[in-house]
Amino acid sequence: MHNEVNAAVITVSDRSARGERADASGPAMVATLAARGIHATGPVVVPDAVDAIQAAVRQALAAGAQLVLLTGGTGIAPRDVTGAALAPLLDERIPGIEEALRARGLATGAPGAMLSRPVAGIIRDARALCIAGPGSRGGARDTAEIAADIAAHALAQLRGDGESGHQPPIATTPNTDARPSATPHDATTTTPNSGHEL
Repeated sequence: MHNEVNAAVITVSDRSARGERADASGPAMVATLAARGIHATGPVVVPDAVDAIQAAVRQALAAGAQLVLLTGGTGIAPRDVTGAALAPLLDERIPGIEEALRARGLATGAPGAMLSRPVAGIIRDARALCIAGPGSRGGARDTAEIAADIAAHALAQLRGDGESGHQPPIATTPNTDARPSATPHDATTTTPNSGHEL
């Protein structure tokens, strides 16, 4: 069984892409993966545009990424198009991962997580797992933690490995970053930042 996971991180944010705000979520995602023994390239920062998001995902896959994580653009603001960009690239969605991301946010006491629209699924030709999660630092860490919990097992199944092994228990301790319960806005919107970005 191959245990190494090649990952890529993509930050979706108009303001970060324009250089108006430093990207904090992408580096948080990379650091969280590194702490779990997964090396990730990036983050690559792209604007909230379907073409740009899809191009970044395709470039990551072409470079050999088996795990592609996106942060930002999963809320309900007009410019939140990450899910719309990623979904057509997927062969199959994995609702369990999407549900786990929402549940993790709700477990922190942030009802705004109910407005989050994470997208997760597989691209069979590339044997890759792709997950798009919230744009806050806490949400990015949650996405990376959940991905790290299941990546090796999922990728082994995609490869058709006969011995995918038993999965260790998933950590149940939610991210403790403070997250206001106000309706969240993605990092890419021009409305005032509410502190919890989808």
